[in-house]
Amino acid sequence: MNVVFDTNIYISAFVIPGGNAEKAYLHAIDGDFELCTSIAILTELAQKLDEKFDWEKHRIAQLISSISDIATVLKATPSLKVLSDDPDNRILECAIKAEADFLVTGDKHLLKLRMYGNFQIIKLSNFLSILHQTPIE
Repeated sequence: MNVVFDTNIYISAFVIPGGNAEKAYLHAIDGDFELCTSIAILTELAQKLDEKFDWEKHRIAQLISSISDIATVLKATPSLKVLSDDPDNRILECAIKAEADFLVTGDKHLLKLRMYGNFQIIKLSNFLSILHQTPIE
C-alpha cells in the first residue's frame, strides 16, 4: 500500500510527539506501508519548521534526511491547478506519481475532494483505523 503524508502530518509527528501522526510515521518505519513523498513536500516541511517553529537548520536537515531514508522520494512535475493553494496541488501531484492508495492529511481543502485519481484522501484517524490501530482521543 502506497501512502503520501501531507506536510501537516509530518509537522504533527515531529512537533507534537506522542500523537497519532507520530504513530502513523512509526508504522512507516516498521514497513507496514510504503511511505512516498516528494522534493516539494520535503521543501515545504523544511520551510515551515524553520519559519513557524524556529527549528535549527541542522535539525531540519537531519529530519529531512531521516524521512528520505524511510520514504520513497519522488520528483513530480508541477502541473496541477486543482486547488487554489499551490502546495496542495504539489501534494496531489506526489500522490499521483506515487500511485498512492491514500493521501493522509488534515487539510480541509484536500479532504473535501475525498478522492482524486485512483487514491482516497483521508484523515489521519481514518488511516490509523485502516492500519487497525486505535487512535488516541
